[in-house]
Amino acid sequence: QVPLVESGGGSVQPGGSLRLSCTASGYGYWGWFRQAPGKEREGVAAIDYVHRTAYADSVKGRFTISRDIAKSTLYLQMNSLKPEDTAMYYCAADRRGSRPRLAPNEYTYWGQGTQVTVSS
Repeated sequence: QVPLVESGGGSVQPGGSLRLSCTASGYGYWGWFRQAPGKEREGVAAIDYVHRTAYADSVKGRFTISRDIAKSTLYLQMNSLKPEDTAMYYCAADRRGSRPRLAPNEYTYWGQGTQVTVSS
């Protein structure tokens, strides 16, 4: 399998936007997760091989997960960012499953993470 490599993190003011990318091919299920200091890793968005999606309530309407098959790339478009979105963001993937899911323990393969900081 191809290692997962995230990119696109950075610093942005509240209300701003960022798009995260993750090279990810050879899997059937993908997810974006985040972990803030002192907090547990949480699922943000997930997508499967037929493009069904799932989102955490905290990001619904603001974040969009998508996948470009030709580029073997997973994206997370983040709009209307808030300070509480500040965290290390990880992409994850797995070959097995029946639906897109947000539980970290249901994914086998992980990227190294990219930092997102939302601050004025």
